Amino acid sequence: MAELALQPVKTRILTPQDNIVDAIEEYARDMVGPDDVVSVAESVVAITQGRILRPEDMRPSFPARILNRFIAQKGSLSSIYGMQAAMDAEGTGRVIFAFIVGSLAKLAGRGGVFYELAGEQAALIDDVTGTMPPFDKHIVYGPANPSGVAEEIKKRLGCYGAAVADVNDLKRAAVLGVTSGLDPKRLAQILIDNPFGNASEQTPIVIIKNYAQAEAASRAAG
Repeated sequence: MAELALQPVKTRILTPQDNIVDAIEEYARDMVGPDDVVSVAESVVAITQGRILRPEDMRPSFPARILNRFIAQKGSLSSIYGMQAAMDAEGTGRVIFAFIVGSLAKLAGRGGVFYELAGEQAALIDDVTGTMPPFDKHIVYGPANPSGVAEEIKKRLGCYGAAVADVNDLKRAAVLGVTSGLDPKRLAQILIDNPFGNASEQTPIVIIKNYAQAEAASRAAG
């Protein structure tokens, strides 16, 4: 039986002029089999959807200039532009409410409440330098309809399944959208070591080879 394997796929730099499904078909079509799962980095999906904004086109509000100071420096919302982008996407009132409740929860020993309450985009926004050049000079929002994108990838390539994933080098992985029947937690576990290369590597597509066979064997053994 073939073993589970991860196969990164190199592309050119993808832009808002590209369709992500067309690009995956162009670069990965000959590598994908019926037992494989095609995964793609969420930031690249968002870029091809045009969900980007230059900081110089933004006018950060007073609340954004205050709240960003309380976010850990490794977070995208620690910049005034990242925080303003979250407020624009989810609503200023919602983000302020999430910050107040999150701060009280942190005092009580529970972390992560701010991001639970602030809305999906608060956790998905990439600040400048958070993604690949030349888009490292942009704010990049999370992708729209990631499950719909995954379903379109599966239909076009004839693979077992597809996923849109948010993975980084800090051993954090989240699958934002998957095709019907796939377990996003299982896929996140497989991708946890971040096989994506969104910078100079230009490998935003990763094929999970032999996924269907491996899962069937695991169920049989269990």
